[in-house]
Amino acid sequence: MSLKPNFSPSGIEAGVDEAGRGCYAGPVVAAAVIFRRGYYHPLLNDSKQLKESQRNLLRDVIEKEALGYGVGFVDNLEIDKVNILQATYQAMHKAINQLKITPDKLLIDGNRFKSYEKIPHHCIIKGDTHFISIAAASILAKTYRDAYMQDLHKEFPCYGWNVNKGYGTAKHRRAIELYGLCSYHRKSFRINPIILNQ
Repeated sequence: MSLKPNFSPSGIEAGVDEAGRGCYAGPVVAAAVIFRRGYYHPLLNDSKQLKESQRNLLRDVIEKEALGYGVGFVDNLEIDKVNILQATYQAMHKAINQLKITPDKLLIDGNRFKSYEKIPHHCIIKGDTHFISIAAASILAKTYRDAYMQDLHKEFPCYGWNVNKGYGTAKHRRAIELYGLCSYHRKSFRINPIILNQ
């Protein structure tokens, strides 16, 4: 798949995407990436279309070759306080705020966004399959979050976060039935455990 390098023929654009919105546990993580005009890499694609090894390889490439990038975390406590949508906006704003270059335009994956300062933005459904900067942001958000969940797994290995990364898999739900929720679970989510006696 050939991704578009720019939304418009001129200007400094930052692609923005998130990872972990639907998880039962852990933070929501967002990333913002700026590439030079016309940048291309043959492996860059939506993070969901890549193997874990490819994402980890591309994380290093993106961090070396991007003009700027940022990654923002919002933890489960804040998610429970403000709701997942507002927490996602916060994570995106944190990521954009880390950019060393102020973009002229923001390309947002999805259909909703809370304006950041006075920078114009465009919401693009499935933008990570169309624009290279959004694809790169999806890779950074995913790899940073996965690494974070690997660390949390060491503290709570019973939930299998090294594999499921906090998503509501059968194993994760069975563990919740056995051990209950821990300090990293999103208590505001309707978490349905698998009842073992059924």
